[in-house]
Amino acid sequence: MTFRIRLYVAFAAGMLMPLALLVFGIRREMTRQIAGQYEQRVEALAGVVRADLSADAGRTGRTLAALGAELAASNRFRLAVIQHDETERGWLLDYAGDALRLSGLAMLQIADSSGRVLSSGHFRNEFDRVMPELPLLLASASTGPALVRARTPDGAVLVIARVDSFAVAGQRFTIVGGRGVDSTALTRFASDSDLVVALATPDAAPVVDAGRGGRVLGRIGIPYIDAAATPPAADSAYLLIAQRPGALDEVIRRVDRWFLAAFAVTTLLALLLAAWLARQIGRPLAELAEKTAALDLDRLDQDFASDRHDEIGALSRLLGALTGRLRAGAIRLREAERRATVGDVARQVNHDVKNGLAPIRHVVRHLGEVARDEPERLAEVFAERRGTLDSSVDYLETLARNYARLSPALDRGRCDVNAIVRETLRGIEPRAAEVRSELAAGLPPIRSDNIALRRILENLVGNAVGSLDGKQGEVTVTTASVRNESGTGVRIAVADTGPGMTREALDRAFDDFHTTKPGGTGLGLSVVRRLVADLGGTLRVQTQPGAGTCFTVELPVEGGDA
Repeated sequence: MTFRIRLYVAFAAGMLMPLALLVFGIRREMTRQIAGQYEQRVEALAGVVRADLSADAGRTGRTLAALGAELAASNRFRLAVIQHDETERGWLLDYAGDALRLSGLAMLQIADSSGRVLSSGHFRNEFDRVMPELPLLLASASTGPALVRARTPDGAVLVIARVDSFAVAGQRFTIVGGRGVDSTALTRFASDSDLVVALATPDAAPVVDAGRGGRVLGRIGIPYIDAAATPPAADSAYLLIAQRPGALDEVIRRVDRWFLAAFAVTTLLALLLAAWLARQIGRPLAELAEKTAALDLDRLDQDFASDRHDEIGALSRLLGALTGRLRAGAIRLREAERRATVGDVARQVNHDVKNGLAPIRHVVRHLGEVARDEPERLAEVFAERRGTLDSSVDYLETLARNYARLSPALDRGRCDVNAIVRETLRGIEPRAAEVRSELAAGLPPIRSDNIALRRILENLVGNAVGSLDGKQGEVTVTTASVRNESGTGVRIAVADTGPGMTREALDRAFDDFHTTKPGGTGLGLSVVRRLVADLGGTLRVQTQPGAGTCFTVELPVEGGDA
């Protein structure tokens, strides 16, 4: 949220909240008075509705009792139901329909003890349908009226129903009937012109609309049974007592209109005033923000001078002073970065050149020993070791070309891992350690940079020999072909029997310029990790104090997945 919007909100809230609180209090008091006026009228109407419903249920119950007595005494009913006389079947099918019309009922159904319909007046085709749930639901609902939704040929009908039973020849029969309920029937309850009774069922909106602007003031619950569903389900329906819009409602609407008009005018004035104040305060802040946004380490020439004597002027002068200090700090930072960059490059060059000079130094020392002890073999030994001298010189020349670009580039090509291992081990001075190799036969070629791979091996083997610190021990270099989830690759492992590393030493082993050897640069393992990553390989370390260390490098084969 911007500062200007916050000003809008603050001024609008300060002006509008008191007005809204006042109107809310007035509306609340008026609503309380209206509720008090209607409470007694609603209670009286609810009593009338309950009494009328009970009277309807009583009349329905008496009608059903009379019909039950008539059927219990009817020989034709006994012949049709007990003796299954086919000649009386038609009379039984038509009985409920004739009785329904004569009694003024909207629903009439006669069933045996299993719930099989014997005669249905409201839907003749329900004959022989088994519906044991309806009488049970009506009997368990209550002794008072219950609302039933029954199916007819023209659709569903709502009735206030009762259930009764009678016995014939030791068999129990049920009779369910009810009087219809519709909008016309409900209007008789609303003798008060401001109140209306509406019926709300689970599957339908109120039959009678409470009127635009009306409010529901009371409700009467009635057990509701949906006999049109399969199977019939019990729920609850409500007779809602609602208020029609009247004179008091019109007063409330007029008050609402005046309130809305006053609220709109006040809101407009508050927003205009907030906009003017926000412009007066926000414009200089926006100018300061624009100047500040243009600042970076390469552009610190912004002028924050101001002749204002308020808080914004003080902020502008403070930003000017901070920019001056930032300008001086940026100059010092650039100088420090330049020196740090030159120092880092110098250390890495020193480290790589030392690795390249080591084989030359070993060959020269060997030639000196031969010249002193066996001068006649000097030419022969020189011819043997000349390959090491040439490869070391080529290595140093390649480093020189790469460092001329400050970022050594990889020259990927077909690379024989075993050949590079043999060439690297010939240039390693074993000192007291025994350096040996276990190279797998038939190793597939990899796509790599020969110089990069040699740098990796020289660092790992040199560190392994150095870890023995001139003591007896073994350094073993092994190669093998591997297959993992990334594809086919070649594994190179360099293991020593040195002192191993602690967890703390391992955590810092790959940090730049971290070393535990006198005269070391601390770049060996960090260079190894970077070169392995550049070649698309992985590097793992297994070490334990007193049990030695093993570095494992896995590189993808030529044409394999990287």
